[in-house]
Amino acid sequence: MFSRTLSLTSTFLNTPRLIKSGSGKSTIATALERELVLNHKKSLYVLDGDNIRHGLNKDLGFGPGDRQENIRRIGEVCKLFTDAGLIVLAAFVSPYREDRDKVRALLQEKQTGGIESNEQKTSSERNNFIEVYVQADVSLCEQRDPKGLYKKARLGEIKSFTGVSADAPFESPPNPEVVLDTGSMCVEDCVSQLVEYLKEGGYLKF
Repeated sequence: MFSRTLSLTSTFLNTPRLIKSGSGKSTIATALERELVLNHKKSLYVLDGDNIRHGLNKDLGFGPGDRQENIRRIGEVCKLFTDAGLIVLAAFVSPYREDRDKVRALLQEKQTGGIESNEQKTSSERNNFIEVYVQADVSLCEQRDPKGLYKKARLGEIKSFTGVSADAPFESPPNPEVVLDTGSMCVEDCVSQLVEYLKEGGYLKF
């Protein structure tokens, strides 16, 4: 059984404050979900800002402390899903390296649920946390701006908006497992690269 968390975090290229909405995280996660369900018969769940921020984390804002708590809770949810044998595609703005490292450490702990299949035992040394670094230039994200967030941030209606606000920095991941440049790659190519990574790593059968 392949039960892992793929964390899709996003960044802007060529700017010191690196990540946010419109980079393509959720679009790629949804397309990957379709590929893994239809062609590889996997059970999985996509977590993103829409289903977490409007429910479990609706009490959190966007300041540094709330962002840290947001990622901490998401990590715990991912662990529950992976313990249950599901693949989790987690598509979030995760600006702080320390928070991502804590989630990685949490998910690397031995799974507690269920009886391991032979495939699980064979893959027990593989990563439970696969960091996918989604890159897109800030100007491209502003052009996309599917929720109108950049416009609001530029008008000062949203504070601490990563990629726009000076007080909202992003710490780039030094060694992500996968890097996707959505400025030059289409969704299909991004999904193909992710599937190829999973196959080469032994997470999926060829």
